[in-house]
Amino acid sequence: MLATRHTITSIIGSDFLINGHRTYEGRVHEGRRIEGLLLNSRMVQAIFDDLNPKTRPLWDYPDGPWDPERNSRQFVAAMPAWRKHGLLGFTSNLQGGSPYGYSEGKPQPWINSAFDEAGGLRADYLSRLARVLDKADDLGMVSILRLFYYSQDQILADESAILRACDTITDWLVGQGYANVLIEINNQADVADLGVGQYYHHDILLSGRVHELIRRVQQRSDGRVGNPHRRLLAGTRFWALPPDSVIGVSDFILLHGNNFTPPDEIRGLVDRCRARPAYAGQPIVFNEDDHTDFDAGDNHLLAAISRCTSWGFFDYRRKGGEFSAGFQSMPTSWAIDTDRKRAFFETIRRMSGN
Repeated sequence: MLATRHTITSIIGSDFLINGHRTYEGRVHEGRRIEGLLLNSRMVQAIFDDLNPKTRPLWDYPDGPWDPERNSRQFVAAMPAWRKHGLLGFTSNLQGGSPYGYSEGKPQPWINSAFDEAGGLRADYLSRLARVLDKADDLGMVSILRLFYYSQDQILADESAILRACDTITDWLVGQGYANVLIEINNQADVADLGVGQYYHHDILLSGRVHELIRRVQQRSDGRVGNPHRRLLAGTRFWALPPDSVIGVSDFILLHGNNFTPPDEIRGLVDRCRARPAYAGQPIVFNEDDHTDFDAGDNHLLAAISRCTSWGFFDYRRKGGEFSAGFQSMPTSWAIDTDRKRAFFETIRRMSGN
């Protein structure tokens, strides 16, 4: 018998709702509307592991060997504090992200994938994922669940394995009754177009075809999810502006703020997105941005919400940083225990009125 679910995420126009109420209902911060937004943080290593014995020791804790169960257990233990500060969304990933924060185009030989070569699901990853999603459901939080990452997609043998992976995770989420999950197909589908970093090994994960996977998840889950849409809500994230083929099928638009510097570039990106012919008023969400000057008079977070756009914190361990620094570099501390983490959470606490 399935557990009773507590959190239902839906969309009306450009607003996110939880259990039928707009997020941050009635909230305005310094003249900027917060209602309907999904303030979020990139927490992609929630279920991280490394199946490569040669690289696994890289992630040892200061006080002991790497332990994926410890990592997920500490993640879940930290979630109530995030929620208490007003955080409603977080991005996790079935294939993680660079455990160095940025790998700067270097090979990533570790093996971190909830999918096996044929696109099946690894039971230990699913067990950890269930604990994370269950806690989010209990707390009234939304999980943006990313499926693929460009240094790990090569683990899947071919396109049929990619299709099977999409289907198996869709069926698992539906079977578990989750209604608080937003699907993000992959991270930076356009990296090959821009010639930056590494890129995907499967054509269907690139910018010209990734919309096929968005529709696949939507159609396979149709009529099977306990939200007003009756299906999973899905999109994917681009480094630059998504093409109309993606905008037109996406339930929400995901953007990337790292490579934009003045806050006005964030406003401009949002404005250009809304001007696209395929844009139909969906929510726009930044779910990765490493600009953290929260005490500045203008910054990326303020720029995003000035355009009624959600914003997401990307924190990683800078060179020479201690174990506690960063939410992506492994191993990590999931507590709010550095100045940068405290600055972010205090900012959203003020914005949300928590």
